[in-house]
Amino acid sequence: MADVKRIERPLSPHLSIYRPQMTSVSSIMVRITGIALIPITAIVVWWLLAAAISETAFAFIDGLMRSWLGDLFLIAASWAAYYHMLGRLRHVIWDFGYCLEINVALKLGAGMFIGATVLTILTALIV
Repeated sequence: MADVKRIERPLSPHLSIYRPQMTSVSSIMVRITGIALIPITAIVVWWLLAAAISETAFAFIDGLMRSWLGDLFLIAASWAAYYHMLGRLRHVIWDFGYCLEINVALKLGAGMFIGATVLTILTALIV
């Protein structure tokens, strides 16, 4: 067989050469918040089941959820839920073919972070 002269070059570009963009960061955050909502939902179901099972079971989880740690958890959970909701809404808008321009997509990504934070603060103040 003939000798094949191989050129030394990387097989694919390394991730470190890419600068994170608002659209990629917001897309990754939608996935992360979607995954985070799974244990959040499990804890809410635990709280509701404990209320249906017994007073002592409910007292334990309710005491945990009303502590400062529970408040922190609920604020983080509401931010994740709002962010994920806004991300899904953004994808519905994109599915209809709107707001696909780069400048508008960047503003939507920033708007998701700002919107989720504002909605979480409003929820914390109202509740």
